[in-house]
Amino acid sequence: IIMSDFSCLSPKKLADRTVSLFIHDKCLVEYVWIGGNNELRSKTKVMDGPIDDVFQLPDWNFDGSSTGQASGTDSEVMIRPRAIFNDPFRGGIHKMVMCDTYTPSGKPLPNNHRNWANHIFKKKLDEEPWFGLEQEYFLISKETKKPLGFPAGDELPPPQGQYYCSAGAGNAFGRPIAEEHLHACITAGIKISGMNAEVAPGQWEFQIGPCIGIEEGDHLWMARYLLERIAEIHDCIVDLHPKPLKGDWNGSGCHANYSTKNMREGLIDGSKTGLDIINEAIEKLSKKHKEHMEVYGTGNELRMTGKHETASFDTFSDGIASRGASIRRGNDTVRNKKGYFEDRRPSSNCDPYLVTAKLFETTCL
Repeated sequence: IIMSDFSCLSPKKLADRTVSLFIHDKCLVEYVWIGGNNELRSKTKVMDGPIDDVFQLPDWNFDGSSTGQASGTDSEVMIRPRAIFNDPFRGGIHKMVMCDTYTPSGKPLPNNHRNWANHIFKKKLDEEPWFGLEQEYFLISKETKKPLGFPAGDELPPPQGQYYCSAGAGNAFGRPIAEEHLHACITAGIKISGMNAEVAPGQWEFQIGPCIGIEEGDHLWMARYLLERIAEIHDCIVDLHPKPLKGDWNGSGCHANYSTKNMREGLIDGSKTGLDIINEAIEKLSKKHKEHMEVYGTGNELRMTGKHETASFDTFSDGIASRGASIRRGNDTVRNKKGYFEDRRPSSNCDPYLVTAKLFETTCL
């Protein structure tokens, strides 16, 4: 008998609200893909187990006319398994797999940005790009249609200041979901490195990385899927819009921390430090600001007003330890003359395949 072993990780005993699985030699594989509006979809394939490698999984298909990805007269869309994870909900030998989407003839769908990103990363494998993305999000009550912690009527909660990295019932709203998500990611094998309450009520963040190249997009998309599944159990909505609240409230971003081998170590002949390489990369980014903003998420202009820890949407800037700049160098990076930098422009609803590959393309190719 194989049963979920996730209940011990959850204060609300997640496994108690799922079906116990009495299965002997079958492996349930949840195929996950990105739908026509950049939403996440999935369905389950029953296979003979165990499954240990993505190459053991066959391609599959789905009705693209129901996801906005094909017409009803030619509705078949192919999904190809790309990155395999443990299933934290079903436990045991069961798996989840991140897929990308193709036409029956093998052409990538228009929003299959993984295919392009993988091509970009393979052009210079020796650069060894590392990424760490900080995914911010709001948890929304289905009853009030407002973030958790907001009163049901027209009244507003106390202003920002008490919620960031907070504790206590009057400050932190939605911790059970954030905590269950953290443990689910660890169980799945996702490279999650932390989480915290954010600046506004009901706003949280988790960090994925460091990951190498295409791995960052695979792991962040699957982490988003797990968050949706856990919020579903709590009857709560995950909002990735970059500015869901009007007024004096922070929006949500997906800040990208980035380095290459030369940024982390400097040139082997000693002619340039890692910081020299970082400064050169930032100069390249300054010349392609508009190109990056076009692929860094939708609605981002509502978040990037120059206020609430953001730079201007239209103007590139950089600085040291400045959260009001487009690009931030950390104090340790400057002091050590090597390390990484943070691109603070990507929005919470960005496609991480686009963000990471665009950073690599501009700075290395």
